[in-house]
Amino acid sequence: MSPTLQLLKMEFWLAVTVVFIIEGWQQCNGFRSTHQHHRPHIVFIMADDLGWNDIGFHGSNQIPTPNIDALAYSGIILNQYYVTAICTPSRSALMTGKHPVHTGMQHTVLFGAEPRGLPLTEKLLPEYLKELGYATHIVGKWHLGSYRKEFTPTYRGFDSHLGYWTGHHDYNDHTAVESPYWGLDMRRGLEPAWDLHGQYSTDIFTKEAVRLIRTHNTSKPLFLYLAHAAVHSGNPYNPLPAPDEVVAKFSAITDYNRRRFAGVLHKLDESVGKVMGALHEAGMLQNCVIVFTTDNGGPAAGFNINAASNWPLRGVKNTLWEGGVRGAGLLWSPLIARPGRVSTQLFHITDWLPTLYAAAGGDVGYLGEIDGINAWRALSEDLPSNRTSVLHNIDDIYGNAALTMGDWKIVKGSTYSGAWDGWYGPSGRGESLVYEPYQVMTSQAGRALARAGTTLTPSIIQTLRNQAEVICDSASLYTHAGRNGCKPLTAPCLFNIRNDPCEQTNLADVYPEILQLLEMSINEINATVVPPSNLAWDPRADPRFWDHTWTNFGDYSILNNAVSR
Repeated sequence: MSPTLQLLKMEFWLAVTVVFIIEGWQQCNGFRSTHQHHRPHIVFIMADDLGWNDIGFHGSNQIPTPNIDALAYSGIILNQYYVTAICTPSRSALMTGKHPVHTGMQHTVLFGAEPRGLPLTEKLLPEYLKELGYATHIVGKWHLGSYRKEFTPTYRGFDSHLGYWTGHHDYNDHTAVESPYWGLDMRRGLEPAWDLHGQYSTDIFTKEAVRLIRTHNTSKPLFLYLAHAAVHSGNPYNPLPAPDEVVAKFSAITDYNRRRFAGVLHKLDESVGKVMGALHEAGMLQNCVIVFTTDNGGPAAGFNINAASNWPLRGVKNTLWEGGVRGAGLLWSPLIARPGRVSTQLFHITDWLPTLYAAAGGDVGYLGEIDGINAWRALSEDLPSNRTSVLHNIDDIYGNAALTMGDWKIVKGSTYSGAWDGWYGPSGRGESLVYEPYQVMTSQAGRALARAGTTLTPSIIQTLRNQAEVICDSASLYTHAGRNGCKPLTAPCLFNIRNDPCEQTNLADVYPEILQLLEMSINEINATVVPPSNLAWDPRADPRFWDHTWTNFGDYSILNNAVSR
């Protein structure tokens, strides 16, 4: 063999060896040995405080949501889908795949003045996806900690962030009120975005999401987390902000607050349409996974100065009734084997991390000990789910807990001394209100889906809509929560949640052995709970010390007398 040929042979085997080493390293680190461009783009859209009954595909005619509905009818409507009762816990569950009781994030929300965040020991969804070659971007709300820069999005796996850190802000001036503190909360990375003052938040976030899609190199997979402010209420001086010309479209809604809420929701639905249009124009819909979800149930009837609707489900945001934890959600992708249906598989917000990671080609065994379950194949092929139970929460500060196992749900204790344990509308099913399937089909999302090969007809839409509606004995709703003998502050309540999704009939005395089994299960889970991490507010957080902006105050020191009161 000539020296040249021998050298070429050695180079060949060296190259092969390097390939094997790289592939072995990738497999050990959760990589799948396929080219990056085969991995689907993932767009995760999270609405804030959207109620079960605020979207058209669950049966309400009151506020049209044609773009969201188009996605739902051409994908999978998640009808047995559970989130947590309030936003920080839900967002922590999404990002970690762990129930908030296992990360210390289970009690109420994280405030901008608290010196804490989602523990840095937790590895987050964007970090896992970056290892699979994804570009990762967050637009909108974070709400998982910002008192030190290490807790902010661009230090936790995201390549960029345009949005805000706290739980809410005004949609126009972008300030956040956590009384008595007040300051700007709109950022590009760590830098305040003063230049966006006066621009409507939903429009800002939509524009940024569209820009990221249009400028993305499609040879690389994209993970876009679009976490809207809508439909959360703004600051107390303008709780339901929407452009007047948009609100004017809903003059048929007589309740003033609900009419303004409709304007906020309309802008959210419009955003979904624009994002879908951008994905189609970029040629990304052919290999894309899209999720639309709320973070918790709706704050109805004035709760949080809002006007959402969970009809006919019981309760509101920050309660463990179905109205607080049963989420409006959907999954869309051309990779779904059996689209165009209503899913009855039990699904929890912790399941998104392993499910999306599996859809991206990752080995879920690499995720370690998490609470989430990979449901990608079950959802795609309409197979039975491995999930048989959902812990809604255990909160020893509130003194409440709830758990669903199979057809049964136990509710122990309550929040707000039971003041929000009832049923709240509006139902949105008045005779003068008409649902228009053609509005869904001709929406921007509907047109983008049609061009991508999805066929919707009025018949398909109506059939799926009927299947997705929860129907209860509405004549008995709006009555006192103790009517059925359920007084969770006094004794645990038991419901057959499959037959009684509106939690009207307490069966604790009829099936004491089932009640005992569920109580034992809660006690077993409680033995694994991490104590809540809530901390007292730190006066150093006051935005007036930081040019009237919310900032990562833990990274700086200021004179003690500057923060004394």
